[in-house]
Amino acid sequence: MLLRIPHVLTPEELAQVRQLVLSADWADGRITAGSQSGTVKNNRQLPEELPAAQQARHIVSVALARNPQFVTGALPKSVYPPLFNRYSGGSNAFGNHIDNAVRTHAATARHVRTDMACTLFLSDAESYEGGELVVEDTYGEQRIKFTAGDLVMYPGTSVHRVEPVTHGERLACFFWVESMVRSDTQRRLLYDMDMAITALRQQDLTQNRDIDRISPVNGERPEVVKLTGCYHNLLRMWADV
Repeated sequence: MLLRIPHVLTPEELAQVRQLVLSADWADGRITAGSQSGTVKNNRQLPEELPAAQQARHIVSVALARNPQFVTGALPKSVYPPLFNRYSGGSNAFGNHIDNAVRTHAATARHVRTDMACTLFLSDAESYEGGELVVEDTYGEQRIKFTAGDLVMYPGTSVHRVEPVTHGERLACFFWVESMVRSDTQRRLLYDMDMAITALRQQDLTQNRDIDRISPVNGERPEVVKLTGCYHNLLRMWADV
């Protein structure tokens, strides 16, 4: 499942994160590259231990935790602490690669299985040329260049790359998620079901439908209760917690 999640960061949070990371000292992006990606990675990355990186990471982590679309799409069991990269000048691209199956956080020695990869865009799409995230999936190549504050989530099994930035600068946050539900197909089914349940609830609220049956005494419509039960029973069947 490839999912766009808009407005993960508020304009104020986006400005804070950009100010923090742009004023910090950057390093060669290969500091976190695996054996395959290290041969094609040509960008800059913010070292994790820097205070600016830690502050920016906290802002992003809080924003992710409060975002219902991220939570229902990822069903996160563990999130690798967000990292930050930068593409411009001579350090402007990242060739085709597949991410390591497991990332180990150096400071905590905690392992995270990379079920999903996420990129949170921090630069306006109009401010740079090139720099598309290209993800190969069963429908062909998906070329992704979202507005600042938006996030894309896609399977960690995907071959992907970042095209050369030919003008301007591409700033982004990236991280991986280990999901409670390992299967991408199962996560997609749960996501679609949860979105449908949410839409039905919103429809009932806006149309004031069967108001007596949605009262605190009677609860939601029986159909919504049953669908919600199906969702949680499937999650109970598939989740690894």
